[in-house]
Parts: sequence; structure tokens; C-alpha cells
Amino acid sequence: MTQASRYRIALLFNANKGYDRDVIAGVAAYRQAQQLNWELFVEDDFRCRLEGIGSWAGEGIIADFDDPEVAAALSRCRAQVVGVGGSYADPADYPPGIAYVATDNARMIALAHEHLIDAGLSSFAMYSVPPAPGKRWALERERAFERRMRRDHSACVIYRGHGGGVADWERGMDALVTWLRSLPRPVGIIAVTDARARQLMQACAAAGLSVSHDVAIIGIDNDPLARALAPMPLSSVIQGTEEMGRTAAHLLHRALLGQQVGNQRVVVAPLGVNALASCVPVSDQHAYVTRALHFIRGHARRGIKSEQVADYVGVCRSGLDAHFRRELGHSVHEEILRFKLEQAKQYLSSGQWKIADVALECGFTSVQYLYTVFARELGCTPRAYQEKMAPTPGGAAAPRYQGAPWPPERQLRAGSAG
Repeated sequence: MTQASRYRIALLFNANKGYDRDVIAGVAAYRQAQQLNWELFVEDDFRCRLEGIGSWAGEGIIADFDDPEVAAALSRCRAQVVGVGGSYADPADYPPGIAYVATDNARMIALAHEHLIDAGLSSFAMYSVPPAPGKRWALERERAFERRMRRDHSACVIYRGHGGGVADWERGMDALVTWLRSLPRPVGIIAVTDARARQLMQACAAAGLSVSHDVAIIGIDNDPLARALAPMPLSSVIQGTEEMGRTAAHLLHRALLGQQVGNQRVVVAPLGVNALASCVPVSDQHAYVTRALHFIRGHARRGIKSEQVADYVGVCRSGLDAHFRRELGHSVHEEILRFKLEQAKQYLSSGQWKIADVALECGFTSVQYLYTVFARELGCTPRAYQEKMAPTPGGAAAPRYQGAPWPPERQLRAGSAG
């Protein structure tokens, strides 16, 4: 075989979807750049004619492997096959024996989460989809979100909602409104697709919640159709779909030239975030400060130092201190101590904690140090503060400190209709 040879290439994607069209466009761009004599076979929705595709007489296939029926249909195909789909945290979940190009699910969730952090949010949730064999990418995004919440010692709140059918639409939207009203505000929500993000906007309007102010929303796909239908400009993670198409075409090209590409996996990173009105900063703080505050909220009670905060943000400690002094009027160390002190005050105010346990829970190195900090900052002992603030019989406890993280337990709410 030579580069000038004529090849028949089947592109098994749903050309009615923006994501698939962008992958196809990447394949076409590679063919044009390399001046390949490829005859591309494309149907609007190949799944309607999936039966018999394994015996197709062409030389190559690039296919959407997110659909398990496609993988099964091509398992005995004689043509060279390159798969395209979502990435997996477990290598065993990748299809064996073929070259595979993946969109980086974990990195997309990381970009969305970091964007919400930079906007000043401290409470987060995810709006996903009900489990389905052809939507394994959604489960991977859920798992990536859960890992980040566990890393930050935050609650993992995932809501899957209804399946999108017309019959369940009204009931599903009612359930979505109820879920939104149950969340703390402001809250940042990552939607697994732009279509889900658009539903969130509609539900916010029904719930009387302000998008961006009460509920910051970011989707995934940067889909032009979803943006056009959304009631306001939608922030979204931009997938590297055209690059995925070019990479898949390159791997197929190599295979047709006789090179070994089987089992080769390429994970393509997202291009970035299209930041629009559905998620705007809730404060004027510098992004370094908001990221640092997020890290402190999740880790202060574990005895972190200023250097660890700076490492997380990605700047030197002196530089981060300068940002803190300019924005907040104190150092990173002082912010860590302030947060731990507020946590201790919250526990003591409940009247249900022993002072030694409060010191341990809030990250103080000893009970003596807790006493020292209380004397210096509040002019009293922890015992005196507890006696003063503890709820009276039949009375309400002191209000919870607003900077405290949610309880660490995972809260997964799922169901076909919410």
C-alpha cells in the first residue's frame, strides 16, 4: 500500500450531533492536509444500519466506541479499525486490540471545577444523566467529580434526574426544581453536557433562582445549538473534538501503511473554557486568592502550611502572601488560623464537643495552643466561649459558620425521574 492508494473509509458517527460532526471535520481536515485519496462513507446515523457493518468491504473504519453495540459489531471486522470515545480511569475499560482516541473526561471535569473555584464558589454539585450503556462517559465524569470532591474533603452531590423523554419532562423538571432548591447558595453546578446545563437554566427560572448569582452553571461540549437555545449565554468546557478526529485519521493512516498501531491510546485534552454569563465571579478577588481559599477550606483542619497552599495554587509563597495582603489584608498563615478558629468556635457553640476533641478536629497541634489562640484573638478561654455560646435548653444553636465545608459524606441522588 502507498499513500497515493485509494481507500474506502467508513466514519461511524451520528452526524446529527455536534460532537460527532466535529470529529468528522477533524478526519476530513487530516485527509485534506495529507492529500489522501480516501473515499469517506458517512451516514447521518449509522446505527440504523449497524447490522452487517462487520463484513464491510472497505479498508478502514473510524467509529464511535462509546456505544457498546458498535464495539460488538466491529469485533470481527477485517478492516483496520480506530475507536473514538471517552477516556477511562481504569485501563481495563478501554476496548482491547484496537487503536483508540479519547476525550479526557477527568481533565474536562477539572477545568469546569477550577472555573467555578476561580469564580469564588465553595459549594459544588453535578447534574448528570441516568445510567445507560451508551453513556459510560457520563459515569466517568461522575467518578472524576467524586474524586475531586473527596480530595477537597467536600460533599459529593450528584443528581441524575430524568431521562429526557417527553412523557417524563414535566415530572422531571419538577424534581429538578426541588433538587435545586435543596442546595446551599451560591452553588456551582457542573452539567455533564450543555443540554443538561440548558435544563438547569430552565429549572432555575421555575425555581425563582438567579443563574450565576444563586446557581453558577457550566456545561461540557460548547455546543452551538445548546447555546442558541439557552435563555442566557452558557459557560462550557470546549472539547478537543477536531483534534480527536485528526488523531484518529493519523492512526488509521499509519495502520493502512502497515504500521502497528493496535492497542495504542491517545487521550486528547480539552481546549479550555468558553466563559460566559452563566458563571461569572461572585467576588473581585484575584484567582490565586479564590483558589487558595478553596484549598484552605478543605484542608486547614489537616494541619496544612502556607507552602502547601502556594504549591496547590502554583505560585511561590511570598507571591501568594502578597496577593492575600492586597485582597484580604492578612497573610496566608493568618487565613489558615482564622479558618481553624472559626471552625473551633462553631464546634464549641454547639455545646456537644469536648475541648480536647475540638482542638484535634480543627487542626490545632495541642489543647494548649487552642487556649493560646483563643486568649490572643478573643480574650477568653475555649471553656468560657463554650459556656457563653452554648444553646440554652429548648433554644437554637448558634448559626453555622458560612465558610465551613459541607459534611463529608457522599450524597448521590439518582433516579429515572429524579
